[in-house]
Amino acid sequence: MNATSDISRSTSAPRAGRRQRLFTGIERAAVWLSALGLGWLVPLLKIGLGDDPRPQLAELRDTLVFPLLGIGLFLLAWGSLAPQVQTSLGAIPGPAQVWEQAGALWGDHVAERQKEAEFYVRQDDRNSRLVAEGKAEEVKVRTYTGKPTYLDQILTSLRTVGLGFLIATLIAVPLGIASGLSRAINGALNPLVQLFKPISPLAWLPIVTMVVSAVYVDASGGLPKSLVVSAVTVTLCSLWPTLVNTALGVASIDKDLVNVGRVLQLSTATTIARLVLPSALPLIFTGLRLSLGVGWMVLIAAEMLAQNPGLGKFVWDEFQNGSSASLARIMVAVLTIGIIGFLLDRVMLALQTAFTYSAKR
Repeated sequence: MNATSDISRSTSAPRAGRRQRLFTGIERAAVWLSALGLGWLVPLLKIGLGDDPRPQLAELRDTLVFPLLGIGLFLLAWGSLAPQVQTSLGAIPGPAQVWEQAGALWGDHVAERQKEAEFYVRQDDRNSRLVAEGKAEEVKVRTYTGKPTYLDQILTSLRTVGLGFLIATLIAVPLGIASGLSRAINGALNPLVQLFKPISPLAWLPIVTMVVSAVYVDASGGLPKSLVVSAVTVTLCSLWPTLVNTALGVASIDKDLVNVGRVLQLSTATTIARLVLPSALPLIFTGLRLSLGVGWMVLIAAEMLAQNPGLGKFVWDEFQNGSSASLARIMVAVLTIGIIGFLLDRVMLALQTAFTYSAKR
């Protein structure tokens, strides 16, 4: 009997240790899953490992059931109320019509990519035939110039907001660090921040268009002038949250850290890299998340007003088109803008989780 109990204890101990390691891994992964909007997976994993289901089901209810319930009620209200509102383009489309147009836009993209592939096949066949006939001087290579599809417009908007956000970050973070470390610089920058921060992108756009047209004369194919105009407009409107939060984060660090740097006679660059930035990163990332959200909203307005390629132009073109499917396609674009904005925020939150100490604790 004692031998049997000893054997059972010897086999259960490794299992318990393995189970505990799995729970520890889930707890570590919970931070990342929550940052990516997948926190509802954590209680499911714990239930799968044999944890008490009652607290896990309660957490699953809060993280998955309630959000799904809210979405379901929204879709139900949308589907029942939308047909009752008549516009110049007809009744507001419900979820079914919007889903149908989303599929149609995907079909248009697939058809356009097929046309592009067939174009290059015909071009290659023609050039090969000319070379075989000894007419190599007549060989021509042209780029396909078909209309941009809905997915192309999305990629254009993402590239534009990425460029504008990158420029804003490269400007705002150094200025914010300098402002947080120096009262003189903060005093000089504060009036400019208060003056330019409330300016609408619709006011910036004409000025940016004229300046870019005058300065950026030799526009390249990879960086067209319309993209630069939209990106600079995004920069001018989105850099302020990062600048303000960076300055606040740097100014709020423990003064003892700065004094330690002075005692050790660290260079300014080393002090910033080793002492200032690690303490200020949480607020810096908060500013970056706000700036990216502002930049995404500003971009759509800028594209719509300036008729630059992107989702904003797509919305405006569909509004001007006035077909029976236009309103549903505009709704597809509106939902796409919201989903992309959510995903961009999740990406920034995941980066904050990766690089800040406070998120890892």
